[in-house]
Amino acid sequence: MSGVEGLDAHLASGATGVARCWRLTRRDGESYGFTDHDCDLQIDGVMFRAETGLTAAALSQTTGLSVDNTEAIGALSDAAITEDDIAAGRFDGAQVEAWLVQWAAPENRVLQFRGSLGELTRANGAFLAELRGLAERMNQPKGRIYQKQCSAVLGDKSCRFDQTTPGYFYEATGQVLENGRVFLFDDLPGFEPRWFERGRLTVLGGAATGLSAVIKIDRQSEGVRRVELWDAIRTKIVADDLLRLEAGCDKRMETCRLKFDNLMNYRGFPDIPGEDWQVSHPSRMSSRSGGTRR
Repeated sequence: MSGVEGLDAHLASGATGVARCWRLTRRDGESYGFTDHDCDLQIDGVMFRAETGLTAAALSQTTGLSVDNTEAIGALSDAAITEDDIAAGRFDGAQVEAWLVQWAAPENRVLQFRGSLGELTRANGAFLAELRGLAERMNQPKGRIYQKQCSAVLGDKSCRFDQTTPGYFYEATGQVLENGRVFLFDDLPGFEPRWFERGRLTVLGGAATGLSAVIKIDRQSEGVRRVELWDAIRTKIVADDLLRLEAGCDKRMETCRLKFDNLMNYRGFPDIPGEDWQVSHPSRMSSRSGGTRR
């Protein structure tokens, strides 16, 4: 007897030895295990460590579509979750699983919570993380948006554009200015100015490997390419770190057709009338573009 049945039998015995275990899986695939037991536990190849100082508040669970909520509290430790990783956003949206485990027989366990990390706050060498249940997704708006511009994100399952297509990305090292927000590159041959605006810069080497941000400005001046981000990369980047620039899309139909040759997957409605038709008056003009009538 193992699994949930084994845990039920253990709890019914009256003399119990159980512990709580949490597994965090970041968006980059890195997994961390924590337990409130006084010894490490290994479950399904993941080591749940006891020395991290991680604890959890009471779990509130209800029936129906109500959102399950709880919190995790822990000390910032170099051996587990570091303050630099939290500040860099590496744990944003990480997946969380919480188990009740018979520590003498870890195969006897039950999953009590599954969700994701919400708001993370730091103070006095510790962190407080909000844990959001699966029902949290029910609070998010769903469905198509009818607008002139494309509603897809470049490269997603709706857009279907392959961002690894030659000519739509460039990898190079660059000079870093203004604390990871502005980068200078030598002339990028074959790429027009503003080609990477609204695209993405991703760090491929060094301490900031895997971090990325959206490109705000891409300008060419005197043989130097200046790339500015909307938000700074929050981990130190040095001149030898490899960077990847990906082409950007401004969501217009012309851009989809001429720049990406992807018009078949355009998700906007460029011919939808504007809002001024509601107050329009009879006119001899044949234009129905939604523009101003004179």
